[in-house]
Amino acid sequence: QVQLVESGGGLVQPGGSLRLSCAASPSIFRFNVRGWYRQAPGKERELVARITSGGNTNYADSVKGRFTISRDNAKNTVYLQMNSLKPEDTAVYYCQGYSAFYNNDYWGQGTQVTVSS
Repeated sequence: QVQLVESGGGLVQPGGSLRLSCAASPSIFRFNVRGWYRQAPGKERELVARITSGGNTNYADSVKGRFTISRDNAKNTVYLQMNSLKPEDTAVYYCQGYSAFYNNDYWGQGTQVTVSS
């Protein structure tokens, strides 16, 4: 069974940084695309950033220049470095992986990020 497990969320002050990690198991399972999504209370889930197996990235306009997505294929892990955090970044962040072979999306359980003074 494929599992995605996020870590690294928490409470941070405005202007601060956090780094989210998402480890996939089994380690040999390969995703074509890995992404981070977020969902704030009362809002729909939205794409934050994604990265292909070839390393191509794209970001939501609201996080460009502040967030960076990266992946370690050897560890089957994807990261989201979040800098200059704002209160509007507060949300549950979900890790996602897409497999073209199985034509299926896989999701983590989510990790809470709260930006508040």
